[in-house]
Amino acid sequence: MKNSLPQNTLGRDGFPVSVLGFGGWALGGQWGVQDDSESVAALEKAIESGVNFIDTAPGYGDGRSENVIGTMLADLPAAVRETIHVATKTPPSAGPWPPSPYCRWQDRYSAAYIRANVEERLRNLKTDCLDLLQLHTWTRAWNDDPQPLLVLQKLREEGKIRKIGICTPEQDQNCVVQLMRDGLVDVVQIIFNLFEQEPAAQLLPVAAETGTGVIVRVSLDEGGLTGKYAADHEFPADDFRSTYFGGDRMQRTAARVKEIAADLEELGVAEDYSLPAAAIKFAGSHEAVSTVIVGMRNPRQAADNVASVGLPNFTPQALQRLRRHQWLRGVWYGGQ
Repeated sequence: MKNSLPQNTLGRDGFPVSVLGFGGWALGGQWGVQDDSESVAALEKAIESGVNFIDTAPGYGDGRSENVIGTMLADLPAAVRETIHVATKTPPSAGPWPPSPYCRWQDRYSAAYIRANVEERLRNLKTDCLDLLQLHTWTRAWNDDPQPLLVLQKLREEGKIRKIGICTPEQDQNCVVQLMRDGLVDVVQIIFNLFEQEPAAQLLPVAAETGTGVIVRVSLDEGGLTGKYAADHEFPADDFRSTYFGGDRMQRTAARVKEIAADLEELGVAEDYSLPAAAIKFAGSHEAVSTVIVGMRNPRQAADNVASVGLPNFTPQALQRLRRHQWLRGVWYGGQ
């Protein structure tokens, strides 16, 4: 019997999504060795627990994540399958990531390229219509001539996709503000967590104003906010976090996570909120957020993440205290 979770509507006239979503990156194998049977078990546990939104991308294991998800969903009873919504992405064609200010959309997101890529997404996910297709990154350089988004509008009219989205580039998340105000995107996928709070300044208020759906990613700072990793922790070379937490980044992260734990103690909520639960709850605390996607590699992780949903919302006083952990660390992916 499928349990239920609170749901929000994803954008204007959108479909209902659980406030906690399933992040499918690790299913592709870039977070260390991942067995497909464990991936399927995690998906089954999440769906059984009321999660009805799954996010994936072709870059997650060169289509592996999409294929695992598509195959698993195809085996579900039709009545259950129709309640599950899947988002995937089209990356730009070969070139710098994120796109540089000098990239032309004609070279990175041409109409022919987008159409061919969307057909591949449909095949991998074993469907004839994508619930949400997101451009996996973007550059402000294209905002005044956003032709790739107009291609997606045509695909929506043709019944290939239901909703149009953009995943914000880490170094310029606010590049989507103009697109939201121009009504060119139904959904934005952003980074918002205890460390990265810049979207609260303008991006999230504009999303609320325009009725744009908001998917929050990196709510746990790629595991840094879970408190599981000591200052001297090193990730295996086949785990992308070996680069993400390269140099002294793990040391600095661990020190700041201790400060968050101390605040939870002083607020008197540490017994109820584990560090991961507190991070997930904070990421979903803004009224504009539709769903928070969290990676789930096995059934236990799925159960633990779902349990966070049942915790009470933070009080305004607690949120105010936790906001002090905003960390202006530049672009974590490419800087120091």
